[in-house]
Amino acid sequence: MAFSIKNSINFFSKLTLKRTWNMGKVYGSFYLSKWKKKPIQWGLPFSISVEPTTYCNLRCPECPSGLREFTRDTGMLNVDFFQTIIDQMHRELVYLTFYFQGEPYLHKDFLKMVSYAVSKKIYTATSTNAHYLTEANAKKTIESGLDRLIISIDGTTQDTYQQYRIGGKLEKVIQGAKNIVHWKKEMKSSTPHIIFQFLVVKPNEHQIADLRKLAKEIGVDEVILKTAQVYEYKNGNPLIPEDEKYSRYKKLGDGTYSIKNTLENSCWKLWHSCVITWDGKVVPCCFDKDAQYQLGDLKTKSFKEIWQSPTYIDFRGKLVRSRKEIDICTNCSEGCEVNFSLDVS
Repeated sequence: MAFSIKNSINFFSKLTLKRTWNMGKVYGSFYLSKWKKKPIQWGLPFSISVEPTTYCNLRCPECPSGLREFTRDTGMLNVDFFQTIIDQMHRELVYLTFYFQGEPYLHKDFLKMVSYAVSKKIYTATSTNAHYLTEANAKKTIESGLDRLIISIDGTTQDTYQQYRIGGKLEKVIQGAKNIVHWKKEMKSSTPHIIFQFLVVKPNEHQIADLRKLAKEIGVDEVILKTAQVYEYKNGNPLIPEDEKYSRYKKLGDGTYSIKNTLENSCWKLWHSCVITWDGKVVPCCFDKDAQYQLGDLKTKSFKEIWQSPTYIDFRGKLVRSRKEIDICTNCSEGCEVNFSLDVS
C-alpha cells in the first residue's frame, strides 16, 4: 500500500493549475457529449501514448509487431521530432506512455526521450518485455527519472511463459526485474513504480498465486492481472481463460463467444487521450494498431490543429452516433477490460 501511495503522490505532483483546468474542461466536455449525443470537445488531451519503435524481439501471437504483419510503415521515432511534439503539448500533458507497438528498449535513445519528458514534469510510463534490462540499462532507467515501469511476465515457468511470449526467455525477464529493483535501491530512488503485468490466458491462469510469490521475492511494487484481447473469439480461442472474470469474452448458450462490452456510443479515450505513431501519425487509440484511422500528421500540422480538425470532430461524431460501425471499436475493451491488482506487500 505504501508504494501505491508514493506513486499517487508522485503523479499528483505533476499537476499545475493549467493542467488541472485543462483536465476539468476535458471531463466536462465528455459528459456533455454523452448527454447531448454529439461531439463536444473542450481542452487538449492530458494523456498520450508515443511509439518509440514498431520493432520487437518476440513473436507474440496476438500482436502485429510479434507477427510481423503491419500494413503501415515500421521504424524508429526521431528524437528531435519527439522533442518538438512534447514542446507543443507539455503545458496540458500530465501522463505520457512510451509504448504502442514494439519494444521500447530497442530504441537506442529511448531513455533520452524519457529524460526530456521528465524535464517537462510529465508523468512517464513504459511497458517492456524486460529482455534488455541489463545492469547498465537498469541504472540508466533509474537515472532517466521514469515514473512507471510495466514488465510483461506472462508465466512463472519457461514452458508456460513461452506459449504466449514466443521467442522469450523467462530467466531474462526475472533478471531484468532484479536489476531494476537493485538499482532503484542502490540509488535510493522512489521511481520507477515497478509493475509485473500478467496477461491472463488459459495456459497461465493457474500460475497467478505463483506470480504473486515471485513478485514478492524480487521486490516489485505491484502485480496487475490484465485481461487479454484476442482477434478470433467467436468460436472460442485457446487463449481465452476458463475463469470468465479474467476474460473480455463470455460464452453463450450455443457455445459461441461474444465480447462482454455492450459498446455504448461513447468512449472516454477519444476525449482525453490519443496515440502518436513513430512517424508522427495521430490515431484515436491503442486499438488502431495498424493506424487505419489516421486523424492527422504531426509532420505537416500542429497537434492542436489536428485535435480540433474537422477530421477528428467527424470521427468523434461517428462514435457517438453508432460506435459499432467503427471496426476497431467492435473488439474494444472499454467497459469490459478489467485489471486486477494483487497485494505484494
